[in-house]
Amino acid sequence: MPVYACICAAVTTSQVEATILAGARTVSDIGERCYAGTGCGGCVNRLQELIEETEPSSDRVKELPRSA
Repeated sequence: MPVYACICAAVTTSQVEATILAGARTVSDIGERCYAGTGCGGCVNRLQELIEETEPSSDRVKELPRSA
């Protein structure tokens, strides 16, 4: 069963994470791309948490192994 990040727009957490990985950096970006957070606004805090948890950071990039 999917876990919904936004009930109003029926957007799952996985869909929001994919949107963030595709370049969304703000809650507004997410709303424009997949409509999460554009209804009642009850999920806005969760969307912000997902941005902080999912957004690629320069520190994470440095931790990736180098290719030969």
